Amino acid sequence: MKMWHPLQSLALCVLLALFVNHCQGVRQGQDLKCGACRAMVDEMEWAISQVDPNKMIQTGSFRINPDGSQSIREVPLARSEGNLLELMEEVCERMKDYGERLEPTTSRETYERVTSRNGKPMDLSEAKLDSRVTSSLKFACETIVEQYEDEIIEFFTHETDNVKDKLCSKRTDLCDHALQLPHDEL
Repeated sequence: MKMWHPLQSLALCVLLALFVNHCQGVRQGQDLKCGACRAMVDEMEWAISQVDPNKMIQTGSFRINPDGSQSIREVPLARSEGNLLELMEEVCERMKDYGERLEPTTSRETYERVTSRNGKPMDLSEAKLDSRVTSSLKFACETIVEQYEDEIIEFFTHETDNVKDKLCSKRTDLCDHALQLPHDEL
């Protein structure tokens, strides 16, 4: 039986440590992207809910058709493309209201709101708050909004159940590691 030279053993240990470190970095990146997507959906849904549901906006063409009619329709302001684009410009700023928490059962990083919208106290005992977390979450959110603008508009234009799961997992694969849901073909 051949014996390992001490340098070979050391090299193997170093390679193993680098591999484990790489895997943890990949997992943290997945957690961050997933968390940013889910937080973005929460913030968009909340902002949409703050708009008066009775407010309507006219959309369509203001040109007159050959038959004398116009192609104008009224849609709820909250879910209009213009309002959604405006909300998307601001949504990532709200990532400063989130903290990082290690999920004890899965050892995965999750992100949760740590600043109350209504002034009520929140349990922050498990959340880690620091500028690294909020800046990373904000950057991930901005990247998602930029890359998936059309999908975000599509999902929020129409009221849809389970937007978090459908957008963040099924459509974009940002959370497939967390929620084993099948992928939609685009």
